[in-house]
Amino acid sequence: MSKVASGSSAAPVIRLTNVGKSYNGTHALAGVDFDVRPGEVHAVLGENGAGKSTMVKIISGAVAHDTGTLEISGRERTFATPRESVEAGVAMVYQEGSLVESMTVAQNLFMGDEKVFNNLGHLNVIARELLESHNFHIRPDVAAGSLGVGQKQMVEIARAVHRNADLVILDEPTASVTPEERLQLFMSMRSLARRGIGVIFITHMLDEAFEQADRITVLRDGVVQGTLAKPEFTHDRVVKMMVGRIVEMGRVLPGRTPEPTPTLQVEDLTLLPAVRNMAFSAYAGEIVGLYGLVGAGRSEVAMIISGITKRRRLRGGTVQLNGKPVRFRTPRHARRAGIVYITEDRKASGFFSHLTIADNIYLGHLCSALRLPFLFRPRVRKTVAQRFVDQFEVRTLAPDKATLEELSGGNQQKVVLAKGLTRKPLVAIIDEPTRGVDLGTIPEIHAMIRALADDGVAVVVISSYLPEIQALSDRVLVARAGSIAAEFSPEEADEESLMFAAVH
Repeated sequence: MSKVASGSSAAPVIRLTNVGKSYNGTHALAGVDFDVRPGEVHAVLGENGAGKSTMVKIISGAVAHDTGTLEISGRERTFATPRESVEAGVAMVYQEGSLVESMTVAQNLFMGDEKVFNNLGHLNVIARELLESHNFHIRPDVAAGSLGVGQKQMVEIARAVHRNADLVILDEPTASVTPEERLQLFMSMRSLARRGIGVIFITHMLDEAFEQADRITVLRDGVVQGTLAKPEFTHDRVVKMMVGRIVEMGRVLPGRTPEPTPTLQVEDLTLLPAVRNMAFSAYAGEIVGLYGLVGAGRSEVAMIISGITKRRRLRGGTVQLNGKPVRFRTPRHARRAGIVYITEDRKASGFFSHLTIADNIYLGHLCSALRLPFLFRPRVRKTVAQRFVDQFEVRTLAPDKATLEELSGGNQQKVVLAKGLTRKPLVAIIDEPTRGVDLGTIPEIHAMIRALADDGVAVVVISSYLPEIQALSDRVLVARAGSIAAEFSPEEADEESLMFAAVH
């Protein structure tokens, strides 16, 4: 039974009035007015550093606001801890997840509501009923750590409903999920709205916001630029509110004519169950877009090529670099030979979060060196780091002091690119180059990738984001079930054709 029908004139579930927050004299939020109505999906958009995270941290009790008022269901509140926020009816579903991975799904669902003595069998039955009421097909007795990102978010949504939340905050819920999980999450959002629960939906994807949101609020530099109802949504209007200018997602630049001999040639590459007879080529000066659904074998083939994953010697296929067969024992051997792989998961394996920007870039520089230096040379480290901070336009005042944790997602991604490209490679394989990156930084990263190809590097871009594939690629390959299913020219690579090849 819905609490309140969507679009009702009832009082907002939450209202922020003139809310401000400063850190060391710098405004993270200034004079923010924002509200969410019962049964409404309210998208919050903005570049990294716009203030989205600070706002939801205030709502969820992680930080306290300095000025203004926060009201929950008409009652003014100030949360000292996240627990107080939960008790007031606010549930936060984080992008990275907040489940205890060693515990089962059922134990996570009812954590905090346990009795002195618990019957695990009975707990699993109740958990299964709760999950199935949301059409979530997840076993309650498996460890939470064994679930995918999307399934973990589904468990957190079910937990929020079980705790009678009036407001659910979804932080970038589709950043790392499969298309099927993405659809299920959208169905879950609409289910929450039908129950009268207010939903705050934080995303970088405009198409998702336009499709799912009832209203959109845009933040820039800690200030609300405006709130739009669904009939007012237009791409140019929202983008200009976000970045202060119109951002085009068309072709970056025309690609140059490739060389007659491929720099990278992959033939019959096989490593079951992910990769089956994968074959493709990449030429110097060319960007090859590799599109496909999650599980199609795209990242797996990149890791085989770059020495992260070992392939079989018998019937494992061949990899040729400039016409010569190669086989790498480690990623460092691949980098020294001229192949660099830039991972899709920058937080897990793309950088050292506790080290400085300069340290991260210099370690990447050392990794591709033919010989390691006998002595550590701080001046060389500083020079190399500053050169690539400038080249990749990393926005920081102190690269030798700032850690990666202090940077926005877009600047973190620029450091990952700089770290991998301090020495010009022959082949650069870049996996999901703009995942979790704000809209204003995407064209900058695309321009860097095009400049890399224009410098004679063979570039393979792996992406699940169709506009990115269409904007960058000189050729588009579609992977399905571990092999290449189709190849398209830029003119042929429309959304319908690519999706059909990826699915059928």
